[in-house]
Amino acid sequence: MATRRPRSHCPAQHRSQPTSPAQNLPGQQEAEAAAIALGLPAARGEHVKPFTPEKAKEIIMSLQQPAIFCNMVFDWPARHWNAKYLSEVLHGKRIRFRMGMKSTSTVPQFETTCSYVEATLEEFLTWNCDQSNISGPFRDYDHSKFWAYADYKYFVSLFEDKTDIFQDVKWSDFGFPGRNGQESTLWIGSFGAHTPCHLDSYGCNLVFQVQGRKRWHLFPPEDTPFLYPTRIPYEESSVFSKINVVNPDLKRFPQFQKAQRHMVTLSPGQVLFVPRHWWHYVESIDPVTVSINSWIELEEDHLARVEEAITRMLVCALKTAENPQNTRAWLNPTEVEETSHEVNCCYLNAAVSAFFDRCRTSKVVEIQALRTDGDHMKKEFNVSDHVEVGQTGSQNLTTGIGKPEARSHFGPDLVPVAQRSEEPPSQRGGMFESDGKDFDDKDGEHFGKLHCAKTQQIMSNSENAVEEEIVSNTTTVPSQTFISTDDLLDCLVNPQVTRIVAQLLIQRRNL
Repeated sequence: MATRRPRSHCPAQHRSQPTSPAQNLPGQQEAEAAAIALGLPAARGEHVKPFTPEKAKEIIMSLQQPAIFCNMVFDWPARHWNAKYLSEVLHGKRIRFRMGMKSTSTVPQFETTCSYVEATLEEFLTWNCDQSNISGPFRDYDHSKFWAYADYKYFVSLFEDKTDIFQDVKWSDFGFPGRNGQESTLWIGSFGAHTPCHLDSYGCNLVFQVQGRKRWHLFPPEDTPFLYPTRIPYEESSVFSKINVVNPDLKRFPQFQKAQRHMVTLSPGQVLFVPRHWWHYVESIDPVTVSINSWIELEEDHLARVEEAITRMLVCALKTAENPQNTRAWLNPTEVEETSHEVNCCYLNAAVSAFFDRCRTSKVVEIQALRTDGDHMKKEFNVSDHVEVGQTGSQNLTTGIGKPEARSHFGPDLVPVAQRSEEPPSQRGGMFESDGKDFDDKDGEHFGKLHCAKTQQIMSNSENAVEEEIVSNTTTVPSQTFISTDDLLDCLVNPQVTRIVAQLLIQRRNL
């Protein structure tokens, strides 16, 4: 199954010489003080990473709000992977670029509406210099009107004949032994390049900014009803929003005004942690940006794969029946091809079997289902062992015990991404959208105000949002007699609905 989200050694003459740690890392004394506070060895004059791999993983696995890791990648060889350097490493290799319009439309630029160009990085850099009368693959795209994005480039395909380069990325520093470029994805874009707002179905995300800056707009899972989720265009691992979050149509999507926007500008040398099921819209705000990311698998992914299999089956069945000859109108380009009903049935069975296989290696499966008609339906079933199906606010799923927050670790080397109440200006500078005041309290009290509501509040807010959306849609939108296939799918494969269906399937299989 095609999915883009879970999921060296270069010639010496091409590699930039690393600068000293002191040149790369401002606030060295503060970093050393933080290291000492954490019980790490830090000799005077010698920079030490603020978190050990074990501590970094503990933070990642407990933190439920996006945050920036600082001073963790200064010794990574990939720190010097700017676009010029990569053009030399990948000399002559043609890469697919997504071409989008620099526009102010309220409609998201989904990948199905973009054009695509096969070009080398050298050709991209030449075009990006805004040279007139340019020839080659970009000749039909005016640099002043278009942006280009080489997105979702998996290392294993991009560097298939240069596998030693995988070692230039060291996710092991974040507590994942052996994880490197082999489990990573590369992104290279021009000013304005962006991904439409979406959430990733699987895992959590670590993003290392190498060159240029990217602005991230993030929304918590409990805001899902306010973001009007859709599975068209369809991609196995992504739930898209119908809203252009940087230029929303509030008349059509009034509930979006209630969404809790968190913002940060990610700068080179920083690593952003995006927790599971956080919505995000990402835009390049410098002439050239280079990023590397890795999606970290989570225990909750076992159930998520059942939900995704249900979604695939329904979307493929209805959309291919509607128009068998025009799959590209609804199938995201990252999906290789639409799959038959028979294949989708096999995929669903495999996902359910894998879920139970995982259960047999643990102890107890406990699922608290969505509240229906105002009541909670708690479903528990034993499968000889235990698997914890995690918590997501938008889907009201809890394990009974919330993950502890890593509040005490916030400081100069771990910065929470703050909520912004105002609409973002078109250009906002600065290293972070939040300042030190957002995380000064040593007891973590201020951060507690920024953090998402507690589980019960999240569940209540999410359910109320669905009810309000229904009321809003029936009172403000003129009645329509025509219901499209996409309208039906928006209901059938809503994340909350597929969660209930997945639970019912698992219950029936376990009887």
